[in-house]
Amino acid sequence: MTGNHQLDAIGVLHGLFEREGTDYWLFGGWAVDFHAGRITRPHTDIDVAVWRTDLARIGELLEQQGWSCVRQSDEDGYVQYRRGSIDIDVAFLAQDENGTVYTPLDEGRGDWPVGAFGQAEKELLGVRARVVGLSSLVADKSEVHPDPSAARKDQADIAVLIGLTRDE
Repeated sequence: MTGNHQLDAIGVLHGLFEREGTDYWLFGGWAVDFHAGRITRPHTDIDVAVWRTDLARIGELLEQQGWSCVRQSDEDGYVQYRRGSIDIDVAFLAQDENGTVYTPLDEGRGDWPVGAFGQAEKELLGVRARVVGLSSLVADKSEVHPDPSAARKDQADIAVLIGLTRDE
């Protein structure tokens, strides 16, 4: 899968969610690239976070655009859609009484870093997207993952992110 097809899909998603007034945030490897202003590595999917209350509507919108649900929303914090060879992993968000944003999981919850979800938009090769905050990405990519493939991607991403935080 070439990055350009995924990047084009991100642009379509951005336009769709903007027209519908739906909050979303790109996170993961593509968010790193948008912050860096360049494609830093190949990607296997697109990671997007949305409010859990918007999940049904987002599913309808994606299906209207030809995306098929391949992993249901009752499966541990996210749902996955596919169109052709492009996968979108949609993490859903909730907020507790203290204002902490988290992803509800089968066994507990996964808290997101404070300040992850602002209004920041970035541009990459002419495509705009709303992205999680840089400090949120650094925190996420700094976590140790048992999967060696994920760990290698995170190490590459953190090297890019450290360079960005030094430039700030």
